[in-house]
Amino acid sequence: MRGNSQTSQNSLAPARRLSVLKGLWPFLRPYRGRIALAFVLLCLGSATILLVPLAFRDLIDFGFGAQREMRGGLLGALSLNGHFVALFGLASIWAMAVAARFYTVAWIGERATADLRSAVYARVLSQSPQFFETLQTGEVLSRLIGDTTLVQTVVGSSISMGLRSLFQFIGGMAMLAATSLYLFSLNLGLMALLILPILAIGRRVKKLSRESQDRIADASALAGEILNAIPTVQAYTQERQEAERFAQRTETSFTTAIRRTRVRAALTALIITAVMGTIIFVLWIGARQVHEGSLTGGQLASFVLYAALVAGAVGTMSEVWGDVMRAAGATERLLDLLHAESAIRDAPEPLSLAASAQAEIRFEHVMFAYPARPEIQALDDICLSIAPGESVALVGPSGAGKTSLFQALLRYYEVSSGCIRINGQDIRQLRLHDLRKDIAIVPQDPVIFSANALENIRYGRPGATDEEVMAAAKAAVASEFIERMPDAYQTFLGERGTRLSGGQRQRIAIARAILKGARLLLLDEATSALDAESEILVQKGLSAAMEGRTTLIIAHRLATVQKVDRILVMERGRIVETGTPEDLRNQGGLYARLAALQLDL
Repeated sequence: MRGNSQTSQNSLAPARRLSVLKGLWPFLRPYRGRIALAFVLLCLGSATILLVPLAFRDLIDFGFGAQREMRGGLLGALSLNGHFVALFGLASIWAMAVAARFYTVAWIGERATADLRSAVYARVLSQSPQFFETLQTGEVLSRLIGDTTLVQTVVGSSISMGLRSLFQFIGGMAMLAATSLYLFSLNLGLMALLILPILAIGRRVKKLSRESQDRIADASALAGEILNAIPTVQAYTQERQEAERFAQRTETSFTTAIRRTRVRAALTALIITAVMGTIIFVLWIGARQVHEGSLTGGQLASFVLYAALVAGAVGTMSEVWGDVMRAAGATERLLDLLHAESAIRDAPEPLSLAASAQAEIRFEHVMFAYPARPEIQALDDICLSIAPGESVALVGPSGAGKTSLFQALLRYYEVSSGCIRINGQDIRQLRLHDLRKDIAIVPQDPVIFSANALENIRYGRPGATDEEVMAAAKAAVASEFIERMPDAYQTFLGERGTRLSGGQRQRIAIARAILKGARLLLLDEATSALDAESEILVQKGLSAAMEGRTTLIIAHRLATVQKVDRILVMERGRIVETGTPEDLRNQGGLYARLAALQLDL
């Protein structure tokens, strides 16, 4: 029973592989009109080229043969000069049809591929951080660039060439049969022998193409990771080792690509040899018939031209088949991304965010473990109520669960059990967009985009005016260094903020959060990279930003959170102490020990 099932699956494998390409139809459907135009041009061009051998037949029989008195055939009673004019006319029509089809199909391919690339990228952006625990960003970039390029080649070129060749093959075979049924029968029998090798080798090409794309993605992922860590690589003098690692992956990619190319080359050699052998054999038989008088020279010439068209069509179709198999592998990888479902989704009927000037937060018996570490509770039965406008600091050793609490609040991950409420509403019932739009965050490692200072701060609220951006920068004490830069707010900050110091990047991120103006402010070590003087100034800016807003602060340096309303001490995913700084010092617990180490108390 198992063997029968396996056999059935194998028999469906080629169809299943090709069915993957159906996933491209949603991106082609909007351009049905252009597709129809391309099809009409394809038919016109194919019909025109199929008339050329008939014109040559009449030309040879009329101009050079013994049957000059014949006035039948395609060109009728045209003179010798008229035959050549008619041939040129056919060539001109064919050229215009081919050029128009090429432009139309190329446009469709470029447009559909751009839409596909945008759709895949948008889908990736909607994924939760859990998605990127197993998929590297370099892999995503490889699929967005390399795989979509393969799809563009097939949609914008190969499929059109394949259909053109198919039409020429069918039309050419029909005309071969009409010209000489005997020679056609010989030709058909020999051509049939080519089908099985093409199918068998095509399957192999598809498998190797998928493997080749995977190896390229591996190399891209490694390159992306290392290029983002250049200072660390150079600091540890690992340039040679990293270059060797990349060279090894590139070599693996090369080896896989060569295996694919070797198989395609074998397919090409087989087809060319078989096709040329078929043409030569049929030409030999036809020459004997002309010699015997059972076939005219024009008929043999047209038969040879039709045979050449058919042979060229078969060769092109074999090349296209290889491209289609490669595109099928690329499409499969792209559709994996396009159809990926985020672990975090909006509720079927989400609630509107409750109108309120401030945010009240409640954690009700919240349990959470990261999917990659399900056996460890990052948050263990968290019960917490934060009043509107209250400032609360989270302190404790690394791994205590402080960042996990932020991530649960932002719904980067779904809690295992329990509930988080903002103004009485379960955050799982809110739209993700509404929830996160109401939260501003300053991360420990701030992100600076490849843009100028103005646009980096405006990222917090894209509709903000220049004056509002500058006011936020001033509040974050970022204006003093921005205005000293060569072009002030128009100064390009470099990729990932390479032109800024750590403290300057932090202040840009703080200005961005201030500009957002959300009701809930999350500060993850927001002043960790600042010197003592800048820290004092930024604390003033943060105090203004926190005014009237509910604020949660992660802090390892206790000196930065001595003026908050309340401090929560976390350890191993639990809240073990809570109170004001003075209360916690008097309790003599974990906070008191940390304060004794840091504050010299």
